[in-house]
Amino acid sequence: MMKQTFDVTGMSCAACSARVEKAASAVDGVESVAVNLLKNSMDVTMADEDADFVIGDVVEAVTKAGYGATPRPAKTGSAKTSGAASAAAQAAPVAAAEAERRTVRTRLIVSIAFTVPLFYLSMGHMFGWPLPEAFLGDQNALTFAFTQFLLLLPVIFVDFKFFNNGFRSLAHGAPNMDSLIALGSAASTAYGIYAIYQIGIGLGAGDMHAVHMASMDLYFESAAMILTLITLGKYFEARAKGRTTDALAKLMDLAPKQALRRLPDGTEELVDVDAVREGDVLVVKAGDGVPVDGVVIEGTGVVDESLLTGESIPVEKEAGSQVTGATINTSGWFAMRAERVGDDTTLAGIMRLVDEATSTKAPIEKIADKISGVFVPAVIVIAIATFCIWLALGAPFSTAMSFGISVLVISCPCALGLATPTAIMVGTGRGATQGILIKSAETLERAHDVQTVVFDKTGTLTEGKPEVTDVFTTDIADTEGLASLALSLEEKSEHPLAAAIVAWARENGAQAQNVEDFEAVPGGGLVATVDGAVAYAGNPRLMGIGNVNVDALSTQAESLASDGKTPLYFAIGGKLAGMIAVADVVKPTSAAAVAELRAMGLRTVMLTGDNIRTAKAIQRQTGVDAVIAGVLPDGKEREIRTLQESGKVAMVGDGVNDAPALARADIGIAIGAGSDIAIESADIVLMRPAVTDVPAAMQLSRATLRNIKQNLFWALIYNAVCIPVAAGAFAFAGVALNPMIAAAAMSLSSVCVVSNALRLRSWKPKFASSADAATTPAAASGRPADSEAPQTGAASGPSTPNAKVPAHPGPTPASDSATEAAAEDEAAPEREQAAHVDAPLQKEASERKEPAMEKTLIVEGMMCPKCVAHVKEALEGVSGVEAAAVDLEAKTAVVTLAADLSDDVLRNAVTEAGYEVVEVR
Repeated sequence: MMKQTFDVTGMSCAACSARVEKAASAVDGVESVAVNLLKNSMDVTMADEDADFVIGDVVEAVTKAGYGATPRPAKTGSAKTSGAASAAAQAAPVAAAEAERRTVRTRLIVSIAFTVPLFYLSMGHMFGWPLPEAFLGDQNALTFAFTQFLLLLPVIFVDFKFFNNGFRSLAHGAPNMDSLIALGSAASTAYGIYAIYQIGIGLGAGDMHAVHMASMDLYFESAAMILTLITLGKYFEARAKGRTTDALAKLMDLAPKQALRRLPDGTEELVDVDAVREGDVLVVKAGDGVPVDGVVIEGTGVVDESLLTGESIPVEKEAGSQVTGATINTSGWFAMRAERVGDDTTLAGIMRLVDEATSTKAPIEKIADKISGVFVPAVIVIAIATFCIWLALGAPFSTAMSFGISVLVISCPCALGLATPTAIMVGTGRGATQGILIKSAETLERAHDVQTVVFDKTGTLTEGKPEVTDVFTTDIADTEGLASLALSLEEKSEHPLAAAIVAWARENGAQAQNVEDFEAVPGGGLVATVDGAVAYAGNPRLMGIGNVNVDALSTQAESLASDGKTPLYFAIGGKLAGMIAVADVVKPTSAAAVAELRAMGLRTVMLTGDNIRTAKAIQRQTGVDAVIAGVLPDGKEREIRTLQESGKVAMVGDGVNDAPALARADIGIAIGAGSDIAIESADIVLMRPAVTDVPAAMQLSRATLRNIKQNLFWALIYNAVCIPVAAGAFAFAGVALNPMIAAAAMSLSSVCVVSNALRLRSWKPKFASSADAATTPAAASGRPADSEAPQTGAASGPSTPNAKVPAHPGPTPASDSATEAAAEDEAAPEREQAAHVDAPLQKEASERKEPAMEKTLIVEGMMCPKCVAHVKEALEGVSGVEAAAVDLEAKTAVVTLAADLSDDVLRNAVTEAGYEVVEVR
């Protein structure tokens, strides 16, 4: 299939766009047509073969329908080397809006310049305004009338577009808004000319009464006011429509026009961005924009990405960091290698998505299209009927004509045509500036009806890479010693968990020691000789093989495992040196995003291939309503289908294995940092990895659809109320409209619709109190309520030992295979029921909303990690205690209570364990 874009001329309302779409759709070989009234464009999808003939036939069909169609030239040059064609295509709607505004302003100035004296001359005698003697009295009636006609002519001349388009459309059997204006103003002008002849005949016959009556029936000022007021409305509309493209214009302005390129000899030259090629080395100084996408190879900088991603905090860049074109280097200096240029840059992709989204139609727009197809002919029929009925009732000819003209000029099909595309354009543009890219208008509407949001775990709710979260040492090693031992063993391993430990050890300044006889024990861990002593790193089974006693840290290991972490023991010379826990940490924004979605009335589900124990650990930290665990990549799409049986489903993911599920879901949402396949399969792309952009996208959808419904309501109710009033249906009650007031009302109708759509320009994501609570430091760090602070015999672990989930929970050389086998056994019977959000999980989710009670105990007598374990065990053995976090250094025990317990009960539990509680807070 091939898509061709046409620039369409002559459209003025929804009836026009409907007519153009119908004409183009009738051409053989055309698969689909989408006409955009706001951008005066048309996208035609056709078969590749004989495309040139089809394009010619489409142009001919549109021309026969009374409009003009010009195919836009195809992009030339390589997308890898030039973005000029793309930029020109994206700039078209912006330039067109500005050109239209300037043209209408010129017409408006000329119209006002001649309408004001015309109105003064025609109405001055009624208000007692001073007029030259040459225009007063019945004897000067011909001068009075003919001068008005001469003042009207320039107004007709500059606004002849209405007559040209209107009568041409009428001749083609497809009347539009211009037809209504042309008929109304032409009828007024024609009747005025008829009155001039009546005045001349009366003067020739000496019938001054006939002269006087004819001079009162001049409608030149009505014709001029109709054209001027409509033009005034068109000017305000053009200004407003121009502002709907502000987001696109701002995106275009972000891109630097030139780049500083470093030549092989080290010199630098200033070149146009279009001349930049992949592999070129570019220099970006403080205050400069990044020309294209690439990677930093030298220097450092602080880059502001807010205008592209919506992220307000500047990001530090150093060698190896990715940089995105159109972002701003606020400080520093760096050299970068260009990797994506022209149409391949992120900015070009954003502009392309915004343009495609605004060229599509939302399903709700079909309502306006159906109405517009019969609206104008119906109005013409109503105007003729009004004229005839008033004549039949005995009203003067001028009165009947006045009512008929009022019906013609007050009707506003334009408001119907603008109701949806203006809101879509502003909404998608605003989303783009917030880092939310919506691929189509249909997506924007469908997202409004989503009932369930499904999250992938790894890389979506979690960071997607293991990190060290907790460190415990014993009497034979401090943190530095444990880090050196861990570095010596793990740097020879290729396992992802080993990479996390190596990174942590190096951050703590560890130095690798001499390692010999290195061996990886399947299902156990690592064994080697470090500085002449046998060392082990792995699970309890491996420690058992080496006759290493791990009782000192076994309690902590069990607690970490229950939180979804992987505890790794380290021993040297037959003695336990310490333990390091590794996990795939939860993103700081995950809990806030889930809380906001719940506040919006949406159900949240986590879909993961991990075992149920790991999944439930993440559930406790993020607050998702349900988990579906143990699902293989090819099973995710099936689970989405199952969930769709109970309502619309949105899927959020970032990996290749998420692509089928993203495509199957009613709305696929891809995290922008994810794979290209996931992004291509999604309906919405989030530029940032922040999961809070998921509820933000849902909010934008709801706000845009609400705006569209408001616009449609206004357009429909305006016509439903104003047409009967203009027809004189309430004249018996003294309520009637003359053509001038009707024209002013018609102009204001379109302006109101566009102005209402512009309110979306100020849209920002809003988070409910429940989501705000989720952004507290504890929640933002991903630490669960029952997580234990790091305990060491001689030193503390990392400053932020968050309880997170391992990315690879299966058996590994550095994992507890017995524990994980048990977890897998536990997961087996639950996988069947996990496919549905069952009542117990919903109950658990609702219970999490209630704030937990906490008490802090000051405990004396604790000397070592075993003491900590004893106090923790004693407190958690008390009925009503959910969890206890014991800190050896602070000598505190923080107890989370499910029910209100007296201080004495807690005090007694600790005392019976052999320790003393000196204070309860």
